[in-house]
Amino acid sequence: MIDICDLYKSFNGQEVLRGVSLRIERGELLALIGMSGYGKSVLLKHIIGLMKPDQGQVFIDQQDICQLKGKGLEDMRTRFGFLFQGGALFDSLTVFENVAFPLREKTAMKEAEIEARVLFELEQVGMAGAENKNPAELSGGMKKRVALARALVMDPEIMLFDEPTTGLDPVTTSLIQRFIRQCHERLGFTGMIVTHEIPKIFEIVDRVALLNQGRIAEVGTPDQIRKSTRPEVAQFISGATEGPIEWQ
Repeated sequence: MIDICDLYKSFNGQEVLRGVSLRIERGELLALIGMSGYGKSVLLKHIIGLMKPDQGQVFIDQQDICQLKGKGLEDMRTRFGFLFQGGALFDSLTVFENVAFPLREKTAMKEAEIEARVLFELEQVGMAGAENKNPAELSGGMKKRVALARALVMDPEIMLFDEPTTGLDPVTTSLIQRFIRQCHERLGFTGMIVTHEIPKIFEIVDRVALLNQGRIAEVGTPDQIRKSTRPEVAQFISGATEGPIEWQ
């Protein structure tokens, strides 16, 4: 479904991605973990075509998104849903209007259909009854749930999550992760979650990839990653947070 092939990206001479290769299977939910500043969000932006690599390719069903422009890129992006780190809700719109926005902008659905779809998605993320509230009236966790409903309302084939639980308390973090897993089971999208939340994220994903110093250190099931004997993987999983993880 998604094939990332030997991806390189530098900013002002500083290498961020140094030959990243990773395959995400159709219908799979994969967690991308690693320390801050090591290129996780940069990789996510390449997958959706928001950045172009210095070298390498990103294939979506064998089509290189890095080579797409204009309408071709726009059409490809209609297959994606994206949950931004901050939620990115429109402050001037109600909860209902935020979730309805992509349906009104990108489809010819009638208003009655839009209403039914929006209310259904809000219910799926535990936000039924909040449709007339404004974002300013919501907690951080509630904003993330509304943003998740908006990302899913178009029934995307691919979902990308950029630090979906950053800044949330442990209880709310677990709630958001549970909603993500339930929505994945319901819709069957192919998904990648960029996160620091380990080991909690291991409970909801199919596989885990560790990005370290611009490269994929290891990929495997949550159990395989937990039991990895590679020093850089074990060091990260055990909670080391200071300094680079050494490659062997």
